Amino acid sequence: MTAWTEITTADELSALLGEPAAAAVAKERSELTDVDRDWLAASPFCFVATADADGNLDVSPKGDPAGMLAHVVDATTIAIAERPGNRRADGYRNILANPRVGLNFLIPGRGDTLRINGRARLVSEAPFFDAMVVKGHRPLLAVVVDIDTIFFHCAKAFLRSKLWDPQTWDPDGIVPRRAVLSHQLEKPDQSIAELDEYYGASYERGLYEQR
Repeated sequence: MTAWTEITTADELSALLGEPAAAAVAKERSELTDVDRDWLAASPFCFVATADADGNLDVSPKGDPAGMLAHVVDATTIAIAERPGNRRADGYRNILANPRVGLNFLIPGRGDTLRINGRARLVSEAPFFDAMVVKGHRPLLAVVVDIDTIFFHCAKAFLRSKLWDPQTWDPDGIVPRRAVLSHQLEKPDQSIAELDEYYGASYERGLYEQR
């Protein structure tokens, strides 16, 4: 077995990968354009990356119907509603300790993504909450992000992974279904039949209900 060769400096990294093209550096913006707003309106899904004061990381998925995921407050501010979950609130606790966040917005079928980096705060009430109601449920909380940088990321990762190619999908292949995973790792006291029922139709019906 050969020894590992570790990269420990920025100079070593640049020597290996080369320098970014000028266009790749210059594409960062600090305000939303009309195209950015259109993308946010079409995106039903994003990832939100946070870190606590010690640098411990969390990346949480957020999803809502297209047009309801990201609310544009103004040219440099967006908000994402909290929807009912397991109440761990890992990312929210991180924001209280360290406001720096990174977001990546996806549109199904598109390889490019919209990235936003900025500083976040938690808001429990604001007039724009009325515009974030889904299925009659008004959010209890929103993450408000003041944008530092925004830019589009290329499609290479999606092309390499063939993520949107249905011929590559095998959701019931190697990895057991959610009920089996839950039984094995989280809720061994509940039967798989009980968990199948829990993660069935009623699970989807309760997506916006506080439990």
